[in-house]
Formats: sequence, C-alpha cells, structure tokens
Amino acid sequence: MFSDKKARRRSVLKGAAATAALGATGLYAPAVLSQTRKFEGTTINGAAFSHTFSAHVRDLIPEFEELTGITVNFQDQAFPVYNQQADLELSTGGSALDFVNITFIFSGRWIGAGWMHPLDDFINDPEMTPADWNPGDFAGGAQASLQDADGNTYGFAWEAGAMIMSASRSDILDEAGVEMPTTFDELVNVCDAIHNKDGVAAFVADKLHHWNWIPYLMGFGGKVFKDPPGDLTPTLDTPEAAQAAEFYANLLSSYGPEGVLSFTDEQALNAQLNGRANIRTQAIAWHTPLANSPDSKVKDSVRFALMPGGPAGNFPGSNSHGWGIPVGSKNKEAAWEFIKWVMSPDVQRRIAIDQGYSAVTRRSIIESDAYKTQMTFGGQDVASLYLQVLELGGKSGYMKYRTVPVFPQIGDKINKAIERVATGQQNGADAMAQAQDETISDFRKAGVEMDL
Repeated sequence: MFSDKKARRRSVLKGAAATAALGATGLYAPAVLSQTRKFEGTTINGAAFSHTFSAHVRDLIPEFEELTGITVNFQDQAFPVYNQQADLELSTGGSALDFVNITFIFSGRWIGAGWMHPLDDFINDPEMTPADWNPGDFAGGAQASLQDADGNTYGFAWEAGAMIMSASRSDILDEAGVEMPTTFDELVNVCDAIHNKDGVAAFVADKLHHWNWIPYLMGFGGKVFKDPPGDLTPTLDTPEAAQAAEFYANLLSSYGPEGVLSFTDEQALNAQLNGRANIRTQAIAWHTPLANSPDSKVKDSVRFALMPGGPAGNFPGSNSHGWGIPVGSKNKEAAWEFIKWVMSPDVQRRIAIDQGYSAVTRRSIIESDAYKTQMTFGGQDVASLYLQVLELGGKSGYMKYRTVPVFPQIGDKINKAIERVATGQQNGADAMAQAQDETISDFRKAGVEMDL
C-alpha cells in the first residue's frame, strides 16, 4: 500500500520571491484556479509512476502549495510497482489517495469497475472550473481511454505517448554507411553493422515487453485479441506471434547492453543519454531528453525517425495516461484543484515549452509555433513525427486492444513469454503457445467470454 511516510514532500516556496515568481507565471489568474485559498490547511495524497512528466510536476508542486494552501504528498514509483499498488488500493475502495495516474492499460478496468470518480460535475461547474480552462482543448485521441461509453470523463491526459525511434549515436551509423532503418529487415541489418562499435550496444529497450513488443507483433501481421473490445479471444499462438517474439527477443539478446532484460524505462534512457546504447523504439517522451536534457552526452549525434514497419505495415504504439480522482478520496474537490492546476494551459505550456516535455496533450500547445520550435532538434522536425503517430493510431483504432479491462492479465503473460525467448528457455512458438494457454485459463476463471 502507499505510505505517507515514503511520500516525497517538497518544501514550500517562501516570502516575496515566491509571490513574485507566481505572479510572473500568471498562476494567480482565475483561469487557473478559483477560490484559491478555500482549501487552506488541506492535505492531499497522490501517486503516479516515475516519468519525466512526474519529475516536472514534483518541481512545481511548491508553487501550487503556496498558491492554494493545500499540502501535497506526492509519491512516484517504478511502473509495475505503482500499477500493482494502485490497483490494490482502488479495488478495495481505499481512501489513502486523493489523485492518481490512470494508467493506460488499466483504464478500462479502473473506470469500468467504478473505481474512479467522474469529473463532469467539476468541469461543468463554472465556480469550480472557469470556461477558459477549456476541457475541449485536450486531444480527443488522448482522452478516449479516460471516458466511458456514455462520454463521461474520469481523467485528463498528461501524455499522448506516440512511439518513435531514436539513434543516440547516429555518427556510428554514418561511419558504418547505414541509414535509419525503415523496415524490420533494415533494423536487423543496421544493428549488425553498428553493434559494439565504439563500445556502444546497437539496441536498447526496457522490460515492459507488452508495450514495446506489440508493434512488432502487429508489424508481422499478428494480434493480441481477435477483435477487441468485442471479441477478447486471445490470439498469441499464431505463426505471426512466434515470428515476432523471436525477432524482438533477438534484438534484445543479440544487440542489447548487458543486463538489458532487467532495464527499467529510466535505465534504458540513461544508456542512451550516456552513449552506451544506440537505437530504441519507445514513446516520444523517452526520446526527446536525448536532445534537450542537460545530462545528455549525445545532443550532437541523436537522430529521430518513425519506428520501422513490418511486412503487415507500421503500427507504432500510441497511449495516454491521465490524472483522476479515486472514488474513495475524502478530498475530491481539493484533488480537482490540483488536477485543474497541473493540467491548466499555463502549467502545461511551461512544462512543454520551458522544460521541453514533448508528449503534451493540449491542442493549443501542440499547434503553437513555440512547440514546433521546441520540437526541432538539429533541423529535425520531431513534432511532425509525433503527429504522424497520433494520426496512425487514431485512423485504424489498432490500440483498442490495450484498454480492455483484461489486458493487464494477458500483458503479464506476454512479458514472461518474451523473457523466456530472450533467455533461450523456449523458442517463439512454444513461449507464445504457453502464454496463450495461461491466458485462456485466467480468462475462464474470470468469466471472460471467448470464441474457442
């Protein structure tokens, strides 16, 4: 369970310096918060998984505290740890958390089970939410997983995670005489040409295989389910799934740095930032720090592109995560003040433009000249890559597989199957057949209807 003792507290800004800073950023404007001191002395607890966005939020929390008088205990954890603990807290109706990240793969479960509080009353109350906060400014695709079938809203997306590709050491590609790969075959050929050149591993990924691997599964013509969200029959025991498992596992085992199978998101990012690993396919927010982070050692050599496509086409992942309020919260209105503030046009602009956060969800920012300038690195228009991926996912709806309530169960089986193939314990066909059987068994116990 989440512990207040472990929650990361941030010191409150003091005195005239804080007042000047807040006034300079426009945080006192009614468009951002109404009744700013109504909740003086209230403490709210929140949680999310570790991410570049949550790091920016932590840095800004003292401003919110100074502005509202609300004390914020905010805790972030590794992705699987957060999801496990949040799922347990929400499923038991606990009151330990007042705001949470609604994780994309759990959105169908958490919203569908009634564990998240609908936000429409807050949105539609002009005393709670001024008109110029503009909920309609959020990209529709990013918001889709945070609404139910009746159009009720349970969260606001802070990330539109469009998957692209980066090469941290493009100079090594140039020296080897190869281009950024556009197909799966080219990706392997490039990795062959550059692996361990100058001591740099050719490929890197984190251990969340049920996110990283599925674009390769679809690229080979495979699917996770027959026809989600209606037909949730798993389809992991196919030749296409076996081929994709062996292909992706080979990228990890043959071209990854030592220990890659245990890498978290941040470890994979750090491997690229330090120039120890080269190519990665992942959501855009994990790539842009290579170009704009003060810790990056590869700013002059990083290169970006669409992720490669397979024989069946190109299916880069596209997801969204958003802030929501658990039904068990005892401080829902104060929690809404926090969500309203952190997702306000002003704070979102500052995080996107001033801090270089790429996966912003407000259209007004995405379409701004400042964002397009911010997302141009070494002459590369990364903003256009971002929009291309969002459009790809929106047109065909191929990401529907990921927001069904049962995805976390099949996702766990996928993770373990890829690990078994990458470590040589099983071949692709056997590993995916085992994942299929285990998923069917779990689904039957849970009463999931399948076409078998």
